[in-house]
Amino acid sequence: MQLRNLGSHGPGLSVVGVGAWAIGGPGPFGWGPQDDDESIAALHRAFDSGVNWVDTAAVYGLGHSEEVVGQVVRERGEGVLVFTKCGLNWYGGNERSPVNDLRPASIRFELDQSLKRLGRDHVDLYQFHSPDTSTGTTVEDSWLTMTELVDEGKVRWIGVSNFTVELLERCERIRHVDSLQPPISLINRRALHDLLPWCQAHGTGVLAYSPLQSGLLSGSFDAERAAGLPADDWRRASRDFRQPNLDANLALAERLRPIAKRHGVEVAAVAVAWVLEQPGVTAAIVGARRPSQLEAWLPAGNLRLSARDLEEIAAAIDDTGAGRG
Repeated sequence: MQLRNLGSHGPGLSVVGVGAWAIGGPGPFGWGPQDDDESIAALHRAFDSGVNWVDTAAVYGLGHSEEVVGQVVRERGEGVLVFTKCGLNWYGGNERSPVNDLRPASIRFELDQSLKRLGRDHVDLYQFHSPDTSTGTTVEDSWLTMTELVDEGKVRWIGVSNFTVELLERCERIRHVDSLQPPISLINRRALHDLLPWCQAHGTGVLAYSPLQSGLLSGSFDAERAAGLPADDWRRASRDFRQPNLDANLALAERLRPIAKRHGVEVAAVAVAWVLEQPGVTAAIVGARRPSQLEAWLPAGNLRLSARDLEEIAAAIDDTGAGRG
């Protein structure tokens, strides 16, 4: 497993990390019913394979994802870094519709609740889930609270997710932004234009989420499966899972098969490896609901795409018209 440092000040990370969104199960932004035993087995399989970090959030399953992650991390002992997020506040009657809330008191409250669920006295990387669009709190006040949490020893590194360059600049003036978590995949390429260059210039690590575009680039997804998604699976409302985008996205995934065959891996590994080839990307967050799903993308941790591979992928993007950015 390749290792890369998280920006200029962060720890060494395996280039793939396991994402714990889906293991939260049903709920707002949920993925439908989930078996906890399969979640636990998947996390152990990832860590046994050299993955040394997990990314979760308080809102995933309304705390359930953190509970499952906490159980597995305690079973593992030392050696696994835990990343979680705040800012989608679902407490106090907001369970059905979490609000973007980065008020200082809310950040602190969320962290305390996350630490209880995780069974830890600190979080390795604490991140804003998204900008505050509800309370009128300035990002400077929110980020200052994060710096205080570092000084208090409750958090080791601090980062943001789904931020613009303008918001990153405002945070950086107060204290270094250790990481940014943007969506990056063969289908969603927008971050390559401005976010990755900014992060490279400022020594900020990049944790790319959704490199398989929520399963579309896994190589095992098809139109029939899209039509059969559970009613409480958020993907039913996503434009990427609707026509005509669905056909273009699946055609792009299909074009990865010859490349995968040359390397003796699955399509998912090629899709993740492409993300890891983008300048400025530290690592990719890849979800898994059961151990078998890990086998498709874990080889990306050691897969190096050639110039020929990258040219074929670029041609596939042009030919299918899939994605944006």
